[in-house]
Amino acid sequence: MATMGKYCKAYPIKRLREFSQWTERSENTRKEKQEIDGTEVEVNRQLTENDFLYLQENYVVTDGIFLDEHIIFDRVTPEWKTFVTQS
Repeated sequence: MATMGKYCKAYPIKRLREFSQWTERSENTRKEKQEIDGTEVEVNRQLTENDFLYLQENYVVTDGIFLDEHIIFDRVTPEWKTFVTQS
């Protein structure tokens, strides 16, 4: 079962991508339904410049509000903490 943290904040992905050490684990994005050849399938959504991701209380970034699901970025370093606290 997913864990709801006490705090998270939505950020535009384009802002997060400004961090020099940013990497994305796009294989962890939320699933969305698409129809392919008449069959409905679930595929990972593609992140665009207009999307928002969630900075969790532990400085991990997720594609959704839950603390431990759809983790996109988890390289928590002092530089990362400085970047997000000064943004």
